[in-house]
Amino acid sequence: MDESQLIGPNDPPPFSTFNGEGAAQVLFVCDHSGRAFPERLQQLGLADWVLGKHVAWDIGSGDVARRLANRFDAPLIEANYSRLVIDTNRPPDDPTLCTPLSEGIAIPGNIDIDDAAIAARRASFFDPYHAAVDARLASMQARGNVPALIAIHSCTPVFDRVVRPWHIGVLWDKDPRIAVPLLERLDAVEGVCVGDNEPYSGRHPHDYTMDHHGEAGHIPHVSIELRQDLIDSAEGADRWAGILGDALEEILADDRLYALLD
Repeated sequence: MDESQLIGPNDPPPFSTFNGEGAAQVLFVCDHSGRAFPERLQQLGLADWVLGKHVAWDIGSGDVARRLANRFDAPLIEANYSRLVIDTNRPPDDPTLCTPLSEGIAIPGNIDIDDAAIAARRASFFDPYHAAVDARLASMQARGNVPALIAIHSCTPVFDRVVRPWHIGVLWDKDPRIAVPLLERLDAVEGVCVGDNEPYSGRHPHDYTMDHHGEAGHIPHVSIELRQDLIDSAEGADRWAGILGDALEEILADDRLYALLD
């Protein structure tokens, strides 16, 4: 099964580029922005109500990412297909790449999926998205610039019956250049609860996009989680994109940021 068979004439492309002419040395990415399913996969046998849940996409993440891209005049690359088709933020050999079960919901079209079907989804959705990120970072570097990479995600306010108090989480591993000053600035904002590698950790191998493009490329990078109940409306996305943008402003304006990490 090749890409032409999975992506039909009525299906969206695997990724979209927003503000592609942006002049900033920053690339925003949104791994779980979309919730599309190709017609051929028949919604993986899922009921419509599942498509509105966090299991299918990161609610509000694309809205925040587009606002930040506009604010900083930066390009943004967004994955268009649901993470249930294939998760673009998982290593290619991860068993949850095309997960058969997510937050207690069975995914019929992923149960007993074979290697050939996974390879076809990779070729159709996963590989083009990451190739686009690679190409954009390479074009920035070809102009003599070291780019910065920022991923925008959203998380649920409650997971496995545990309430998450964090409004924003900053996920990072070996590169503190954006993460540490961002944590400091967000922590100073009254009423904002910020998580340092909470509710997920940037040190976990599931954070593939940052590991593959940021850490391996030695460029400044960070992954950011916003609680989805705060950004599931236009007003919420405006507010929290503003809070996050204010915290990032001075960090991204510092020319010393744009260097390769030894």
